[in-house]
Amino acid sequence: MSQGKVVTGANYYGIFNGILNPKQLEGLRLLTTPFPQQQFNQTDDRRSLKASGGVTCFDCHVNGHTNGATHLVGDIRPQEFRHRIEAPSLRGVNIQRLFGSQRALKTVEDFTEFEQRAAYFDGDPLLAAKKGANILDRGSQVHAMSEFEELLDFPPAPKLDILGKLIPSKASASELRGERLFFGKGKCAECHSAPYYTDNLMHNLKAERFYKPQMVNGEMASADGPIKTFPLRGIKESPPYLHDGRLLTLEDTVEFFNLVLNTGLSEQEKADMVAFMRCL
Repeated sequence: MSQGKVVTGANYYGIFNGILNPKQLEGLRLLTTPFPQQQFNQTDDRRSLKASGGVTCFDCHVNGHTNGATHLVGDIRPQEFRHRIEAPSLRGVNIQRLFGSQRALKTVEDFTEFEQRAAYFDGDPLLAAKKGANILDRGSQVHAMSEFEELLDFPPAPKLDILGKLIPSKASASELRGERLFFGKGKCAECHSAPYYTDNLMHNLKAERFYKPQMVNGEMASADGPIKTFPLRGIKESPPYLHDGRLLTLEDTVEFFNLVLNTGLSEQEKADMVAFMRCL
């Protein structure tokens, strides 16, 4: 739909006029419009050498997907306990019921408004007011942005049927073995159920049982708490993985959960699991 182009405020109208309705087109305009942001604004405490006119939603969620960037969660203090958050893909938000990896926001409208009011300003409403936050109108602007976001579908998965399972005639032996493991020994489907491979809930992995809290590069390695179950549809296209990007590849991710869930997968089983996940 984007004609192979990065969608920006300069070209969105020419690409989507006549395809989107007026409300959706307005939502896309707002998603590609720069708004003030704490880290790069005109004040002396910015983190960039030069000031910026603002940041757009599509700077991180490029074409409604993700650029893989991370930022610090806005609403946790002190500084060293602020978790790193990866920019998730917006593909498939229409089937999601929780938004924000740990905030459990209930609608895409809540998420859109939260990002504008707080996340752009490190969760500090006083700084936001001081530095020029542009509060969006919930009934028109936020709604229009959300209506466009709800159009963003998962990428095609030609090997899956309408229930999200592999079509045997299109899958390799390794992929079929991986599917059986995913729904069986690997325990993945306990949370990531078909067809979209999410249960729209939050789960606490309690990974802190494997280490003692310690400072690593200025960030405290401590308990994560409950994390939402991200959909795995299209997962091969959005590395790195987990909510903070700590896992660089699908192989890393399978190994991580092999340890956390104590599934005892062999090297061949882990490879088969990755092969299946690349079909999603």
